[in-house]
Amino acid sequence: MIINFHKLHGTGNDFILIDNRQQLLRGDEFILFAKLCTRRFGIGADGLILIEDHPELDFEMKYYNADGRPSTLCGNGGRCAIRFASNLGIIGLSTVFQAVDGPHEGKLHSNKLVGLKMANVSKLVQGEGDYVLDTGSPHYVKFVRNLDEFDVVSAGKKIRYSDVFSKQGINVNFVEFTDDGIKVRTYERGVEDETYSCGTGVVAAALATAVELGFDQGIAELKVRTLGGNLKVDFHIGEGEHFSGIWLTGAAQYVYSGSFDTMDFL
Repeated sequence: MIINFHKLHGTGNDFILIDNRQQLLRGDEFILFAKLCTRRFGIGADGLILIEDHPELDFEMKYYNADGRPSTLCGNGGRCAIRFASNLGIIGLSTVFQAVDGPHEGKLHSNKLVGLKMANVSKLVQGEGDYVLDTGSPHYVKFVRNLDEFDVVSAGKKIRYSDVFSKQGINVNFVEFTDDGIKVRTYERGVEDETYSCGTGVVAAALATAVELGFDQGIAELKVRTLGGNLKVDFHIGEGEHFSGIWLTGAAQYVYSGSFDTMDFL
């Protein structure tokens, strides 16, 4: 069976996107998805996204990690899904769509940036200067120095496969303060490697930074640099470290389109 696909990236976090409104794929072809995401031997991507119809909202986004398995929310993937849905003519400049953790708002800005509204966050667990929180996906945040020289893969793998997190897995973010915000590098579960950017990880890092630096209650904005580009996180800080109105904004860009024959990957 011939399937059309589109390749997009959000600040270097790249995805295979497929319009599956005709249900050509069942959504449980995990081996196929993993092979498609394999670099050099497949299309190559950090994850795969199916866009499907939803009975009440504009569309539904189904996300699969590079290992082919369904996963929790992907922030950059969500922003790419918004851009893709716009190009398909499903939405205009704003949307509400379904993701694995519930409905999300999205916006396309005139400067080609795409914004994704995240779920509220109320629980940050702090220990020995590090943070654990869920921003749609589970994240571990650690503040470090000299991030450019830091061994993200070795350090991230050690935490991800520790006794505490090995069963469910966790994404590990290493964060360094900069003059105008923060710099973030992320080891992602499911990819099992460093990615150029991680949307939910960037949000987790921004919220942990607000706690670490003692931001005042009210509206806040934080600029974030990743290996793949710049992002911005806007949020409101309430009592008891309750975060709401969280928006992740950055570029979501087309790379190329093509097609594949599923028989080639069996």
